[in-house]
Amino acid sequence: MRAALARPAEEVAPGLLGAVLTHETPEGTVSITITETEAYSGAVDPASHAYRGRTPRNAVMFGPAGHLYVYRSHGLHWCANVVTGVDGIASAVLIRAGRVVEGEDLARERRGDKVESARLARGPGNFCQALGITAEHNGTDLLTDASVALSEGEPVPAALVRAGPRVGVSRAHDWQHRFYLAGDPTVSAYRLSPRAKPSDGA
Repeated sequence: MRAALARPAEEVAPGLLGAVLTHETPEGTVSITITETEAYSGAVDPASHAYRGRTPRNAVMFGPAGHLYVYRSHGLHWCANVVTGVDGIASAVLIRAGRVVEGEDLARERRGDKVESARLARGPGNFCQALGITAEHNGTDLLTDASVALSEGEPVPAALVRAGPRVGVSRAHDWQHRFYLAGDPTVSAYRLSPRAKPSDGA
C-alpha cells in the first residue's frame, strides 16, 4: 500500500475513497470509510502548507508516504492528512469526510448525542473529532501496527467518483483536486472561501 501512496497527491486522493481509517483507543474502536478527499501538492500548490518550504509545523508532509499529518485549523479543529509522494517532496491528501462503519456510539459521544449518522464525520474537523485524532497522532505511520491505521476498503466504482474545486481555501481554490463519492450523504457541501482570489489556473 505504501507504494500506491508514494505518488502525487492528486493521483492518490481519488484512490483513497473507500479506504478505511481506524483508531483504537481504551474507550473503543472507531472506523470510518473515506468518502471525500482533497489533494495538496507542496511547493507547486499555493494552497499547500508546504508552498513556502519546510517548517517544524509541516515537516511530516515531506515524507515518507503513509504517515499522518495533523494540523489545527483556525485554532479550533484538528484535520488529518495522509502523506503521499516521494520522500523529501511535500504532498498530502486531506481527509474531508467519511462514513462511520464501526464504533458509531463512541463517535457520537465525541460529536454529540443529537448528531445525525451522516454528519458524524462530515467535514475534516468532524472527521477527526469522531475518530479521536489530535496533535499527538501527528507523524503516525498509518501502515504499521499503530493505534491509527489506514486499510483498503471495498472497491469504489469509478462511475461514482467526482472531482471538483477545493473547499474553503483562498488560493488555487478552483483546482479540481477535491474528490468525492457522488450522492453520498456524508460528503460535505461545497463552499467558496470569501477570501478566494482570482483563478490560479490548473
